[in-house]
Amino acid sequence: MTANFAPQLAKILTEYSSPVQPGEYITIVGNGSTAGPLIAALAEAVLRRGAYPNIQAAAPLSPDYSDYFELFMRLASDEQLARLDSTVMHFIEASDAIFFIKASANTKALSETDPARISRWRKATSAVSERYLRRYAEGALRWTVVGWPTQAQAQAAEMGLLDYQDFVYQACGLDQPDPVAHWHAFRDMQARLVDWLSDKGHAVVKGPGIDLSFDFGGRPWKSAHGQENFPDGEIFTSPIEDSVNGTVAFNFPCIYLGNEVEGVRLRFENGVAVEASATKGEAYLVRTLDTDPGARRLGEFAIGTNMGIQRMTRSILFDEKIGGSIHMALGRSYEETKGVNQSAIHWDMIHSMKDGGEIWVDGALFYRAGEFMIG
Repeated sequence: MTANFAPQLAKILTEYSSPVQPGEYITIVGNGSTAGPLIAALAEAVLRRGAYPNIQAAAPLSPDYSDYFELFMRLASDEQLARLDSTVMHFIEASDAIFFIKASANTKALSETDPARISRWRKATSAVSERYLRRYAEGALRWTVVGWPTQAQAQAAEMGLLDYQDFVYQACGLDQPDPVAHWHAFRDMQARLVDWLSDKGHAVVKGPGIDLSFDFGGRPWKSAHGQENFPDGEIFTSPIEDSVNGTVAFNFPCIYLGNEVEGVRLRFENGVAVEASATKGEAYLVRTLDTDPGARRLGEFAIGTNMGIQRMTRSILFDEKIGGSIHMALGRSYEETKGVNQSAIHWDMIHSMKDGGEIWVDGALFYRAGEFMIG
């Protein structure tokens, strides 16, 4: 592997993840100081495919995409936090496809920011999320969030930069003889899983640290196989909002907007997290779960399936895909899985199942210790 594998990644993104067609308007959102190689490679790939690249290197969406976001969150008045940047909505409306490049220069950029300020900003920008999800549901917009290695992310993962580059390369399947064929086969494998789940309705998740049940009847499971996220690897659904009961003590740190909370334990009654505690960062956990009424309900339940990812890196784009893990998101659910929970947050929390965790679906053993048990 070479240090700059951007052309290989751009090829699979524009040919497999979101096939770019002549004449399309393609927006590339990324931090120019950290994601420059991939921004350039994507722009070249888009041009060679006869489309029109629109590069947004300072979009006020998160510290992953902009050098100045920390400054904005520090100095903006309440009025400035609550006002939506109209330029963002413009490219959401105008684009046929958007590539969001996650390439953080500082993974702790918002760790000292008051969660109330973040919540105010998120409420203002929720219109953007709602609009691009609506256009996506209508088939008018494609989008892909893609990871690119940086020094900051390597440090957060407790790895050297070269090792972290190798990790990303493998997680993206670029070490395979034919990466595009690899992802097509991966997509087919997950299609079989969601097809098996299509007429089921009740799940029981148990094992070290977890004893949880929920209903999902009438709500589809979806396969994430490298289109909306890259790298990818999960199947997910939205639990019926009032059906979640039981406890979970997450065995991975729970990270949200640069804040790391450890030893998170939740107890659910009729869909609501009525108890929430942590060994580190408990005050932040509770404040975030009090953002709005929907923040204490599960918007998503998912199973990570990317066996090329076998360690935590403190980047949710990779960590929620860990092969042999599950994750649950408190807050906003997805329309595509018929969830109706509304919230300004969507906090993914990860739990390893490799130590004997099981998932039973309608009384049948579906999953054990990281392996699917169905044919």
